[in-house]
Amino acid sequence: MSVRTAVLIKQVPDSDEIKMDPEKGTMIREGAGNIVNPLDLNALETALSLRGELGGSVTVVSMGPPQADIALRETLALGADKACLLSDRFFAGADSWATSLTLAKALEKLGPFDLIIAGEKATDGETGQVGPEVAAIMDLPCSTYVSSVVCDGKCAVVRRTVEGGIETQRIKLPCLLTVLNDINEPSMPTLRGKKSARRASVDTLNAADLRLSKEEAGLVGSPTRVVKISHPKISRKTEFYSGRELERGFERVLEILRELAVL
Repeated sequence: MSVRTAVLIKQVPDSDEIKMDPEKGTMIREGAGNIVNPLDLNALETALSLRGELGGSVTVVSMGPPQADIALRETLALGADKACLLSDRFFAGADSWATSLTLAKALEKLGPFDLIIAGEKATDGETGQVGPEVAAIMDLPCSTYVSSVVCDGKCAVVRRTVEGGIETQRIKLPCLLTVLNDINEPSMPTLRGKKSARRASVDTLNAADLRLSKEEAGLVGSPTRVVKISHPKISRKTEFYSGRELERGFERVLEILRELAVL
């Protein structure tokens, strides 16, 4: 039995380049280098492996600005069958709930799907909320922290890495899974895949296509807000020794190391 799978991906800034708007409390994405969220590549690899075993199709869905088209073409180069970008100025500033609602509406429009797979979390937000929230909105069973999955087309048997050990679950399809990075090693795109992805079409859906009102999407539709942004202040008590005081400086270092039980 073939499995129709959807993979949720996100284009995220390189970790070293993340900047926040102190007034809006949202991330500044303009001018930053962007990559596909690493854990989402594990999700895609899982979907491609299941397609190889069971047949079916893999559709990748992402919400973001027009530049996220680049990330979707990367997934097509890796072997995804279709890609769809959810892009609208009304989607900007969405929190995890507004993002999840938008993704759920898109999945319902593009589906039905037997299986939905996402990375456990995104490197820019680190919430791990979008996958479970999409499942809740779509009324689907959900399993998180998945480190392996076996599917027969009717049920998915997953192993979850949880505190204190491994948990095994058997979940009836359709369902949603969020995966960890140790589930597999993402593949590299081939030259043929890159050429094919360059010519492929990426579908685009906006708020009107998804029948989302302005009150449901983006910053306006987000029940949570970043009300304050602060940067950690690092202060250190220092001692300087130079010239004839260097010997005393060495002795002081030894004293500190003894106090810390290092020596």
